[in-house]
Amino acid sequence: MSNRIEQAEQYYKAALDGGVKNADAPFYYGLALKANGKYEEAATQLEQYSTSGTNRTLVARAEREAQNAKAVPGLMAMRNNNEVTPLDQINTASSDFSATIKPDTKELVFASGRDGKKFAGNGEGFNHLYAIKFDDAEKMTGGTVMPYESVAMGGAAAAPAPAATGTTPAPAAPAKSDKDAGKPVFNKPNMHQASATFSPDGKMMIFARSNDGSKKGLLSVDLFVSYFRGGTWTEPELVRGVNNSKADDFSPVLSPDGQTLYFASSRPGGQGGNDIYKSTLGANNRFSAPENLGDQINTPGNENFPAVAPDGMLYFSSDGHPGFGKLDLFRVEKNGKVTNLGAPINSTGDDFAPLLTGTDMGVFSSNRAGGKGSDDLYMFRKKPLKLVTFYAEGKVLGKDAKTGATEPLANETVTITNANGQKQDVQAGADGSFKVKLDTSATYSLVADRGGYFTARQSVSTVGKVPAQDQLANEQNDISIPVTLTLDKIVVNKAIVVDNIFYDYNKWDIRPDAATELDKLVQTLVDNPDINIELSSHTDARGKDAFNQTLSQKRAQSAVDYIISKGVPATRITAKGYGETKPVIKTAKTEEEHQKNRRTEFKVTKINAAPSTTN
Repeated sequence: MSNRIEQAEQYYKAALDGGVKNADAPFYYGLALKANGKYEEAATQLEQYSTSGTNRTLVARAEREAQNAKAVPGLMAMRNNNEVTPLDQINTASSDFSATIKPDTKELVFASGRDGKKFAGNGEGFNHLYAIKFDDAEKMTGGTVMPYESVAMGGAAAAPAPAATGTTPAPAAPAKSDKDAGKPVFNKPNMHQASATFSPDGKMMIFARSNDGSKKGLLSVDLFVSYFRGGTWTEPELVRGVNNSKADDFSPVLSPDGQTLYFASSRPGGQGGNDIYKSTLGANNRFSAPENLGDQINTPGNENFPAVAPDGMLYFSSDGHPGFGKLDLFRVEKNGKVTNLGAPINSTGDDFAPLLTGTDMGVFSSNRAGGKGSDDLYMFRKKPLKLVTFYAEGKVLGKDAKTGATEPLANETVTITNANGQKQDVQAGADGSFKVKLDTSATYSLVADRGGYFTARQSVSTVGKVPAQDQLANEQNDISIPVTLTLDKIVVNKAIVVDNIFYDYNKWDIRPDAATELDKLVQTLVDNPDINIELSSHTDARGKDAFNQTLSQKRAQSAVDYIISKGVPATRITAKGYGETKPVIKTAKTEEEHQKNRRTEFKVTKINAAPSTTN
């Protein structure tokens, strides 16, 4: 059912390199490159043809195909979470394609060239209809493949369920002569039969039947209909008012309610190539004149194998919309936009004939690499979404002011606050450890405090931290974010350096980078309301003593003013400029040593008694 243009790449290249006199060869060479996944080369080749070609129809296609080739890298980046599995229980070395579900018996009915005579057109077997009823319908396993057939004058391979209800009454079965008795109704030996579709009750079947490869046979593919009546299927007849004698009409599918017939046709008057049409079943049990679905769906390329999902969404195959190479599968969204189903459903091969069996699951056909035959059937379904649970996991430690050594603080309370201000208290264990569950895509502040220690605070965020699905090993994955809350012992009059407080030369204005660091000191004062501090500024020994003294006082006062502006009471903080009188390195010589002497510090000058909570 599909072309093999990818195999022609080397021949087109050789012909063009050899100076072949065929004006359209560059166009087909570009298509071959695209079919083989060489998208950049294909775009270049097709663009060249679009400016030099003489066939106006192909020039228009070349322009569109070049745009499509350029769009492929973006499509490949949109790989979805579907899992694609070949139905190897069904697939053979022949073509196996175009599956449907018979509603009343739940059989999978499909086309295959596995048996019978060879078709002169391609050397493969004539395509006939086959069916299998799976032991496990969800997994599509078990069961036996059998020809889907009824014989004239009785005997049906797949009779409808007794409780099935009919749609519009079927016409009476035509009389059959004795010479036809026992002959197959559907699978004619020298004809192709494919793409069966059934009414909701399973009593009407429409399918495509094509020529036998001889000049005397049917010269096109047409749609036929058969009705189950009186325990047997009627002899198939042409679907009235739908077929076009000058075109191929194929890949029919009925909507879930059985009232609309979609099919593909190469008839004149379309957008180009094969187009998708629809007809509506009327009260007289006949279909209306076919209606082209329009240029939002149909293109100058080929659109075929329509399908309607249980929710009414339309799917189809196309090589005219942006895709990976040849036929790709597409969905028509509710707003009319056509969306490529993406990899791994689509490939650089032909991907066609979708069957939607449920939400995000179904069957399609493909001649992609790695299959058993020309075309194979594949099942697709969305992989179960792998879940992630985040935890903040860590310890509360106390730090000795003299030695710098840390040790766990037992039974401390850790307060977790989210962005909305909601708080949760968690008690650390005897070893100072704690663990708390976090929401996905959320930011938290974790705080621990103890009398006589500076409050410890750490921010934790899970925003953007969920790994890609292919990086998750299990269905449920726990991810811990490490947290260490270290509480420093408060020692009165011990200087603590405030890092990264820088000023412009001979200036005392608070720069934005210094403001960021001072905000941290503001938070320390807010977290520890019982302390008063002195904030001091120091210079290096270069420059005059008096100037350095004045400059350091102005810088210290600027920092204090900034902190007070953030709501800290002025009674809790004083400014002190020490100039060059308290160097860290007394004999500083290098720039690095001078920089260490230029610093901002704070020290706790007083620890106020906590207010009483008793009356």
